[in-house]
Amino acid sequence: MNMSGVNTVTEFILLSFPCSRQVQVLLFMLFSVTYILTLMGNGAILCAVKLDHGLHTPMYILLANLSFLEICYINTTVPNMLGNFLSETKTLSFTGCFLQFYFFFSMGSTETFFLPLMAFDWYLAICRPLHYPTIMTNHLCMNLVAICWVTAFLCYPVPIYFITQLPFCGPNTIDHFVCDPSPLLTLSCIPAPGIELSCSILSSFIIFITFFFIIGSYTLVLRAVLWVPSAAGEHTAFSTCGSHLLVVSLFYGTLMVVYISPTSGNPAGIQKVVTLFYSSVTPLVNPLIYSLQNKDMKAGLRKIRLCVKVHQSE
Repeated sequence: MNMSGVNTVTEFILLSFPCSRQVQVLLFMLFSVTYILTLMGNGAILCAVKLDHGLHTPMYILLANLSFLEICYINTTVPNMLGNFLSETKTLSFTGCFLQFYFFFSMGSTETFFLPLMAFDWYLAICRPLHYPTIMTNHLCMNLVAICWVTAFLCYPVPIYFITQLPFCGPNTIDHFVCDPSPLLTLSCIPAPGIELSCSILSSFIIFITFFFIIGSYTLVLRAVLWVPSAAGEHTAFSTCGSHLLVVSLFYGTLMVVYISPTSGNPAGIQKVVTLFYSSVTPLVNPLIYSLQNKDMKAGLRKIRLCVKVHQSE
C-alpha cells in the first residue's frame, strides 16, 4: 500500500562527522586534498589513454573506464560531505537524498562488475596469450563495459522506489555522511523487514558472485605463473596479482562489513569509517595500483607531463 501521503519529512539532516568546529575545518581540508588528488590521478589516467594511441587496447580501455567511474563515484558523496563540514544546517532534500542513494549504489555496483571484468582480462592475457587478441577485441571490451554500466544502473530503482513509498514522519536525522539504506529504514514510521532483507540479498548476491569470480580468475593466473620459467616474470606477475588482490580485498572487505547482514549491528561510527574506505580511499588508490606497475601507462603519463611542460614554456 502506498503510504507516501503521510510523509511529513521534506528533507534529511546528514550528521556526517559531528565534532567541534575546528575539527570540522580540519576534516574539510583533509578530504578536500584527498578529493583533488583523486580527481587529478584518475583524470591523468583518462588523458593518457585518450591521447596515447598505443593505449587504445582492452586493458587500458578498462582502466580508463575505471578511472572515469571513480571520478563519478566520489562526486556522488564527497562534494556534499565537504559542504556539510562547513554548513550549520547539513540538510539534503528528500529527492536529493534518494538520488544520492541511487547514484552512489549504482556506481558502487558498477565497480563490483568492473573489477571482475579486469580480472578476466588479466586471466586471458596471462593464461591465453595466443588467443587473447582474437577473444578480447576492442569491440567486445566496449560491449562488456556497456553491459556493466547498464546492469548496475538497473539494480536499484525498484528497491529505492519501495523505500520512497514508506512513511517518513520524523525524525529526519541520518547519522551518516551518505543516504544509506540502513539508517534510512530506521527513520521509517513503520518497520520494513521485507525491504531491508531484499536490499541485503541483492547486495550480497552482487558482492559474493563478483568476488568469487575475481578470486577464481586470479587463482588461475597464479597457477599459470608457477609454470613461467623466468624468475623475473614470476616476480612481476606475483607482484601485480598481489597489488590487485590488495585493492580487491580492501574494497570487498569493507563492502561485506557494511552490507552483508540484513540488520547491520555495527555502530554508526564504524559504518561511517568503513564506508569512507570504499567510497573515498579506493577511488584514490585503485587506478594507481592498476597503473603504476605498468610500463606503457607510465610512459603515457610521462608524455602528458612533457606536453604540459611544453605548453607552460610557450
